[in-house]
Amino acid sequence: MQLYNYFRSSASFRVRIALQIKGLGYDYVPVHLVKGEHQAADYASRIGDALVPTLVTDDGAALAQSMAIIEYLDETHPTPALLPADALARARVRALAQMVACEIHPLNNLRVLRYLVRELKVPEDAKNAWYHHWVRSGLEAFERQLALLAQERAALGLPPSVLCWGDTPTLADCCLVPQIFNAQRFNVPLDGLPLTLGAFNACMALPAFQQAQPSACPDSEA
Repeated sequence: MQLYNYFRSSASFRVRIALQIKGLGYDYVPVHLVKGEHQAADYASRIGDALVPTLVTDDGAALAQSMAIIEYLDETHPTPALLPADALARARVRALAQMVACEIHPLNNLRVLRYLVRELKVPEDAKNAWYHHWVRSGLEAFERQLALLAQERAALGLPPSVLCWGDTPTLADCCLVPQIFNAQRFNVPLDGLPLTLGAFNACMALPAFQQAQPSACPDSEA
């Protein structure tokens, strides 16, 4: 397999985590978003949205969108599973993952921030305020959801979660960790989020997350 990705892309980071958890080897193909390499014809012609990541399978199929890629990996390489066996638990995990991937991330990725500055002429401090507002409010919602899930687990007689759900990494953890990395990079206050940061810290104690992080990538920059 080949993974076309950018070391700072949180969507790419999600897929790298999933690949590491599953112990799957792949060729790392860097695509520099800041330099616009994703818009070059040789890359843009391969995938409709010309974004990263793109996973090219052993059979040559090009897969777009991190969530779809991760679920493809989970279906084709089911052990260790990134989604629980129980239907309700799967829905809980997918909801947590989508809180990040669908609610927080789309408002703070590079192309949105660039549009605010270049097209709408938003000042730098206003752009940063936009970023801080949407990331912080999204993570506060994530924290509230983790608290509700903790209550649900207790009512069902399940042990407290070490990670987002249970004590093994799931799709939700693959999404949360890159978002926290980005929040830290842009100095978003993370106080008052004990369950969220507890899950993050538990993830970062695992080799798969360490090996997938941006500083471990061959195209990493300071």
